[in-house]
Amino acid sequence: MKLLGKKIRLLRHQKGWSQEDVATQLNISIPAFSKIETGITDVNLSRLEQISKLFDLSVVEMLTHNDPEVEQKYESELELAKTKLLERNNEVIDLQKKVIELYEEIRQVEVH
Repeated sequence: MKLLGKKIRLLRHQKGWSQEDVATQLNISIPAFSKIETGITDVNLSRLEQISKLFDLSVVEMLTHNDPEVEQKYESELELAKTKLLERNNEVIDLQKKVIELYEEIRQVEVH
């Protein structure tokens, strides 16, 4: 619940909303919302759906923890994979050029 609370707090800050703003939209008291953000209160499914809707996210997106370090690791791995893919693509293009050149050579030999 603490991770969910941290995510809710982060989303609230990104929107520029106060705890009072969110509490009012959820129709709960400020202390009740504060307990959600700090992880003191467990959030039931209906409240989670309400909070998710408020931040324009799905429940799954709300429950998915976005750790910046993990995301950075995946981004680095993705960049490496993209680089390797580009290299392989260039190798394939070079091989295609060689096949075309060989085909042209064979055609010329057959013509003469």
